[in-house]
Order: sequence, then structure tokens, then C-alpha cells
Amino acid sequence: MIGINTAIILPAQGICFAIPSNTATFVAGQLMKDGRIRRGHLGVGGQDVPLPVRLIRFYRLPVERGILVISIEDDNPAQRAGVLEGDIIVGYNGQPVAGIDALHRLLTEQQVGIPAPLTVIRGHEKLTLTIVPEDSRSGEAE
Repeated sequence: MIGINTAIILPAQGICFAIPSNTATFVAGQLMKDGRIRRGHLGVGGQDVPLPVRLIRFYRLPVERGILVISIEDDNPAQRAGVLEGDIIVGYNGQPVAGIDALHRLLTEQQVGIPAPLTVIRGHEKLTLTIVPEDSRSGEAE
């Protein structure tokens, strides 16, 4: 098995969207074990953006894109770490982050409660902030 279909668009010649089988296996195992998927949460809203070439070259960044922080939730890890709206996230825990999907892959349950460096571009300055991800469900009623 390669993947599992999650959506099919019949009028578009049967185009399908699928998730990889290894992702499905991981999710099924977590649901059977814990009844939910535990993920790390930073408390930011963002969008993928291209980085200026001059910035990439100056800081020798391994990515050409980052995550523009467009909102920060109150009393969450990003706010406590000093992340500001307008910052561009380009790294987490020593790994390059070229977009939201890349950051989600890094925010595993093992990251919850563990301080990690968050690399951001603020204006023309590269900063490293220390952030402590929370459980994505902390604060929610259970």
C-alpha cells in the first residue's frame, strides 16, 4: 500500500488526494493507544512566504521560504518566547523550516515541554529565541 485516499473530485477526472501509508499507520497506532494524536503547539498563526534572496545569501539560510507570523495567541509559547507579528520563522530545534507543513512535522509529541531554539527573521536581523511547545490540547476542555 502506498497511501489512503482522503478525498476524490469526480468531475475532475477522478483526481484523488491521499495521505501516505506510513502517516496512516502512525495515526491509527496513536488513536488506538491514546485515543487522540498529541502534537506540539506554539500559538502562532502564519502563512508561507518567500524570503528575499539577499537575506538568504547574507545569513546563508538553507531555506528559500519561511512562515510569516500573522497572529499570536495570548498566553501561549510564542508570546512567552518573544515572537512578534511580522517575524518570519525559518528554523526550529536546529532544523530548517520552509513552511507550515515542515514545522508541523517537527512539532511531535516528543517536543512538548522541551525548550528548543526557534530561528526567526525580524526585519533584517536573524534571531534565535527559546520556545517551549505545549500540548496542542492544553487549555481545552476534555
